[in-house]
Amino acid sequence: MYTFLIIIGVLLLLIFLLYIDFIVGKAITKRKVTRRNYPFRESNFQIFNDGKDLFPDLFQELENAEKHIHILFYTVKADTISTQFLEILERKAQDGIEVRLLLDYLGSFQIRKKIRNKLKEAGVEFAYCNKPTLPFFYSLQVRNHRKISIIDGKVSYVGGFNIGKDYIHANLKLSPWRDYHFKLTGEGVDDLQREFLFDWTDATKTNLLQNPIYFPEQPKGNARHQIIPTQGVYLEDVLCGLIRNTRKTLFIGTPYFIPSKRIMKELCMAQDRNVTITLLLPTKPDHILVKEASFPYLRTLLKGGARAYHYKHGFFHGKIITADDEICLVGTPNFDKRSIFLNHELVCCIFEPSFITEMNSIVAKDIAVSEKYTLQYLEKPKPKTVLLEWIARIFAPLL
Repeated sequence: MYTFLIIIGVLLLLIFLLYIDFIVGKAITKRKVTRRNYPFRESNFQIFNDGKDLFPDLFQELENAEKHIHILFYTVKADTISTQFLEILERKAQDGIEVRLLLDYLGSFQIRKKIRNKLKEAGVEFAYCNKPTLPFFYSLQVRNHRKISIIDGKVSYVGGFNIGKDYIHANLKLSPWRDYHFKLTGEGVDDLQREFLFDWTDATKTNLLQNPIYFPEQPKGNARHQIIPTQGVYLEDVLCGLIRNTRKTLFIGTPYFIPSKRIMKELCMAQDRNVTITLLLPTKPDHILVKEASFPYLRTLLKGGARAYHYKHGFFHGKIITADDEICLVGTPNFDKRSIFLNHELVCCIFEPSFITEMNSIVAKDIAVSEKYTLQYLEKPKPKTVLLEWIARIFAPLL
């Protein structure tokens, strides 16, 4: 009995210390973050929702690079697709092209020292971002979740896809993989370039932001938009502002629906204004607890008249919010507390009607292969689901 009490005491102390570490780390980060505001730009967009279409296009643009390649991914796996990707970077570096590869420390843990050394030997400048620092527990939770590729400062990609064979439907559990990514050319490339170089400076202490070779003259595109970077701060403000100004319809597509209290309040207030809210989520989760964590919020919104669907044709990983068919937010953040309060994310707000029409068409096809959530299903869960939902509430700040 005495030993048992000691074990319980040690566990409680550990939980308390982790809690203090998290609170202190969050406060320190909030004080350090400076908000970056980019102006409205005009660029051209090409949408990709299948990795089998995205990767050949991205890889070909990398092959065509003449001056410099800058790439940031949350996850690069160690598999055949990743090997092909890294071999292109090595070959371009050997040809004299400047190649910089920045990966999240935990998200790309599969890139072992042997692989990193091979990249560096070929001339690729490699760095990890978000390495753990004091406070340790908090810094382990903060991830760079951005996915940015810039070629010669003229062509860029951003969205939800990482690099690996999972994203070309090779994961037997989650395939086919559904995501939203886009290719951007025009004025907005400069802002993506700046964000990459800001992250590169943080990781390597080498500041290249003033070098004009990375910022060639850009043509105007057809779509008006704005790039919004967030760093565990400000995303909540962006989402609340969008919801507050929505008048008729709001669509949210996300793999994880775990909103903050403030955002949930805005969603309920939108329903009181007769805003029609539609949600698209995955059927199969790719992480433990995230599905059950969404159920309390879904119950509340469904009672208020919202419609929620779960995608049946594989795994839905898309990140999109459309308000009144007038503004569309796509990029890297999920609709969860981790993206809102912890991760480094990047959102592109697009105002071009033709882009929004195209995205609406893609979303309509995704809803057509989805099943509607019902209150009856959510209010009568299985005992296992009840237990997982209760556990999910404890860990909600990290989900």
